[in-house]
Amino acid sequence: MSNDKGDEMGVVVVSGGTNGMGRALALGRAERGDRVLVLGRSRERGEALAGGSIAFLPVDLSSMAETRQVIEHILTEYEVVDALALFANAVAPRRIVTAEGLERTFALYYLSRYLLSFGLRPALDRATAPVIVNVAGVGVTKGRLHWADLQLASGYSAIAAQLQAGRAIDLLGVGFGQRSGSRARYVLYHPGFTRSGDRSPLPLVVRGLLAVAAVAARPVADAVAPIHQFLDAPPAAPVTAIDRGKLLPPSFPTLDPRDAERLMDLTEKLLNEASPCP
Repeated sequence: MSNDKGDEMGVVVVSGGTNGMGRALALGRAERGDRVLVLGRSRERGEALAGGSIAFLPVDLSSMAETRQVIEHILTEYEVVDALALFANAVAPRRIVTAEGLERTFALYYLSRYLLSFGLRPALDRATAPVIVNVAGVGVTKGRLHWADLQLASGYSAIAAQLQAGRAIDLLGVGFGQRSGSRARYVLYHPGFTRSGDRSPLPLVVRGLLAVAAVAARPVADAVAPIHQFLDAPPAAPVTAIDRGKLLPPSFPTLDPRDAERLMDLTEKLLNEASPCP
């Protein structure tokens, strides 16, 4: 990985990079000689990971104000960003509203990725072969956008919130390709069920079921391997959707360009109306 300035070390930004797949990718890129900036909420895990070519920036990505501040910091400190890898997510068993008035799962899982994708465009476009890899559940058709209630003020459940944010991320990839004008290739990547992430917020019964399922889950290293390939040799297409190794066609139901346009408009409106943190 290289950039237009001829530097040998590429710059990779990893959101949600303090554990699971994000941490594995950060370590792997550092081993390959890249400079890695990890974004995450846990200072303990982040500071334990930092060192050498890995830097850590503490941030609560469910806060749009903090996410915007991080974007400004990156644009100030890094002229070129070669790759952005998006992992940040957390399951919320009950509905939580942030200080900005946003449902937390939608804010963390989707809105932070929207802001980082569009916000880091100037630095990405200075790279030779910029790429964004958004790790979620493309290829899954369950769940939907609650167009009249994106904040899930009624009928909230952890599963509904996760699926809605996942479907929003599918459309984010399409919307970025339609609206950004960026040179960055956008990859929507579904690794399949992986032994990754923090399950501590989940009810004990759910954690137990996931522990049983994890026996058949993919090892983190296997799930991360394709991401290294995307970073080393970005796809030719502006937007690529990969579901567990299978290339999805642009006509896939969750990638509808009209829905993407609608969501991009609603997202901008939602962000503009979000109350600032006190």
